[in-house]
Amino acid sequence: MTYRTRFAPSPTGYLHLGHAYAALTAFKAAQDAGGECLLRIEDIDRTRCRPEYEAAIYEDLHRLGLDWPEPVLRQSDHLADYEAALERLKARGLVYACYKTRKELAQAAQGAPQEGDAPRAETAPDREPSWRLSLDAAREALGPEWERLSFEETGAGPNGETGRQTVRPDVNGDVVLGRKDIGVAYHLAVVIDDARQGITHVHRGHDLFEATHTQVVLQKLLGLATPVYRHHALLLDDQGRRLAKRKGSKSLRDYRLEGMDAEAVRALIAAAPKA
Repeated sequence: MTYRTRFAPSPTGYLHLGHAYAALTAFKAAQDAGGECLLRIEDIDRTRCRPEYEAAIYEDLHRLGLDWPEPVLRQSDHLADYEAALERLKARGLVYACYKTRKELAQAAQGAPQEGDAPRAETAPDREPSWRLSLDAAREALGPEWERLSFEETGAGPNGETGRQTVRPDVNGDVVLGRKDIGVAYHLAVVIDDARQGITHVHRGHDLFEATHTQVVLQKLLGLATPVYRHHALLLDDQGRRLAKRKGSKSLRDYRLEGMDAEAVRALIAAAPKA
């Protein structure tokens, strides 16, 4: 079986050094294994994704000396596939409609007084529902297999996890699979695309380690293969905070405009603190 991994950025902003580190890690793993690394554009969030950010992704990666097979998979080209998968889960009673907002759910989690109906029986004519995975229904559907769910971690998770990991579905609760604003949500799209592209190994940051527990459940419910996972450390800034678009971390584009070449960027990545 050909070793195949992927780098899957979202064009919701310009890439920063942390993204470059993730890309270089995935591409090097594929090269060392004699396989290939695919580029995937995860652009399902039509409210935040922009063409200029997507164009910058291609330019930034090429400037780092990275190339990938064409054509590039763009999630926005496959919305019907995600919707069909969600409909299959609905038909099996594995998801339920939720009309509460994020704020209302956060208040409920904190024990704050709530107005509204119970999640599984609620109706709200003035709102579109989101669709949440029912862990109770998933447990019933999988039967004894539920207790055997696992994945292989070949790196070291955020708490040093390595080797065969027992899946803990409750770690993320009843996650949203169909968003009321943009349709499909991350967890559902990513497992479908990893299977579609024949991904055998997933390289990504520690921040997505817990997401793996939910994604393995979905893979089993949808009859999809579970890749091998390797979660790596995240780059930190000089104050010990992880790099992030929403925090305004300096972008690869900024470094490029300052005249910094690929070798200098790689040196910055090598010297950056990681955790």
